[in-house]
Amino acid sequence: MNGGALFLAVFLACAVEAVEATTIVLAAGTTRNWKSALLGVAAGLLVLAVIVAALGPAISAIPLRTLRLAVGGLLLVFGLQWLRKAILRASGHKALHDEAQIYLDEVAAARAAATERRGLVEDWYAFTLSFKGVVLEGLEVAFIALTFGSNQHDIPLAAIAAVAAVVAVVAAGVAVRAPLARVPENTMKFVVGVMLTSFGTFWGAEGAGAHWPGNDASLLVMVPAFALFGLALAAGLRRAGTPAAPPRPVPVRAQP
Repeated sequence: MNGGALFLAVFLACAVEAVEATTIVLAAGTTRNWKSALLGVAAGLLVLAVIVAALGPAISAIPLRTLRLAVGGLLLVFGLQWLRKAILRASGHKALHDEAQIYLDEVAAARAAATERRGLVEDWYAFTLSFKGVVLEGLEVAFIALTFGSNQHDIPLAAIAAVAAVVAVVAAGVAVRAPLARVPENTMKFVVGVMLTSFGTFWGAEGAGAHWPGNDASLLVMVPAFALFGLALAAGLRRAGTPAAPPRPVPVRAQP
């Protein structure tokens, strides 16, 4: 994989996670308390920095073949899950991922929660909501950047792509002060699902001792093949129609 493909794969995958984290923080800050929400963001980033500092050297110390086998398996799990959901959404068998609705749900929950002060934190709910969002989504960003970078021996480029994705999404969120509903997240998830599945297959097979014809060039065939297969599945499911809901049981009146 060349540098451009590595940057694009990491950027797209991290952008999806950043959209979700930004939506949560915007909901906490807009409806509750910006100071507490930003303190939660800062605390989450600090926790992530500690985790990345511990995991980075550990991942780099693992033999490349073992690393590719393990990472390939994990990427296949994540990639197939994302691809499956994207195919179901595209075919109408699953509701589209609506960032605007998620934002409204978070806002409603935030407004209903009681205000509680703890130490320097004026609003503990806003703090914990932002903290959890940043840590959970940030862990996925860190995992993507570290694993992709380690496999390609270019952690700095993967880190730059991850940071660029997060900065771009956060800047857009701050500019509009609203959920990033216009971002085609479902399309992005399909693309990322295809890429993760392709890279997972490629690295997992290499870790198991297989040799791909053309080495990295085989990805140029694998990625379009998975994409076409996913689109074909979505089209087939769409033609089949949405499964009908099971009929409700008819109540039986007791005989007198």
